[in-house]
Amino acid sequence: MDTVIAKNPNKKLDIDLYIIIISSVLIVGLYSMFQSKFNSFSKDSNIPIMIRTIVSALLQFGVAGLGITIVSILRKESFISYGLRRKGAILSISFSSLCFVPYILFMLVTKQIDGYLPFQSVWVMKDVLGSNFPINIIGMIPIVIAWGFFEGFNYVVISEKLNQKYPSKYKWLNWGAIICAILCILIHGIIGVTLQGFIEMVTILIIIYGMLMVKEFTKNAWGCVFVFIFLWNAF
Repeated sequence: MDTVIAKNPNKKLDIDLYIIIISSVLIVGLYSMFQSKFNSFSKDSNIPIMIRTIVSALLQFGVAGLGITIVSILRKESFISYGLRRKGAILSISFSSLCFVPYILFMLVTKQIDGYLPFQSVWVMKDVLGSNFPINIIGMIPIVIAWGFFEGFNYVVISEKLNQKYPSKYKWLNWGAIICAILCILIHGIIGVTLQGFIEMVTILIIIYGMLMVKEFTKNAWGCVFVFIFLWNAF
């Protein structure tokens, strides 16, 4: 098996992508089977908030982090090798944040912004913030890791794998960034049917495609992580 993979690098990439897809689909399938029970569990105030937060974070990690972690261990690839380094971090964060501007403008024009709060769509977030110290601080750690770091970094790894499998001669025809942007639209159900919906879809495409292109040019992935920690689901 190893000999076959060594002779055919695409076989290795196929396996990596299959691992990422299958692990995510299995967790989503598991969630779908027990959706009502899980929703009740995560909203049950009688259950300690840290238990609810950790279980919810593990589920999120299963969807957006388990696959790339398995691949990283299997291939002995460090996350740092995907651009998690100091050099170019400020540039990466700055330009990735600019990719979010069209979405913010759209939200302002359509009067959908009630305020700024990272991870406000995470069910346990408000309960965590409403807890006493140090639970409110400790509870933020799994939230930042699962919904912030891994959701953003997941796109980085998938994009890199896709670009290795489908290399392009043109800088702006980046198949990894394009496919990841489309996947984001499909996963979050932001498919524009009305004019307003279409504009929102375009702004989301700009975010995902833009941040991944910034990563390609700066060779730094911290911008993608920053977007999902401080901007995604924050308005």
